[in-house]
Amino acid sequence: MVRPLIKIFKALSDSNRLRILKMLELRPLCVCEITEVLQLATSTVSKHLSLLREADLIMDSKQGKWVNYQLNRSTENHYVQQLLPMLREWLLDDAVVREDKKKVKTVDRNTICGL
Repeated sequence: MVRPLIKIFKALSDSNRLRILKMLELRPLCVCEITEVLQLATSTVSKHLSLLREADLIMDSKQGKWVNYQLNRSTENHYVQQLLPMLREWLLDDAVVREDKKKVKTVDRNTICGL
């Protein structure tokens, strides 16, 4: 019983993972879009996404050549069901989160990934 909650809190304990969750509130994103906004290495972003997915906070889905990451609003994990709506109210006044959300609105996977 405790292990799923520990995974969630570990996932939430990193500022970049919190930033990713806040970005995914706007829309699904691919790794290259998240990498562009965070200005981190792709491998680092992939590790963050893996930890968030293991905690059941996000899910991924394949759409053609893209893997889209989004908040896991359909989870049966009651901790995540309760946390995601609360997360929406957190960090509203944070300058970094606000800047990330501006970037998410303009970031374009077709331009960044060049595929």
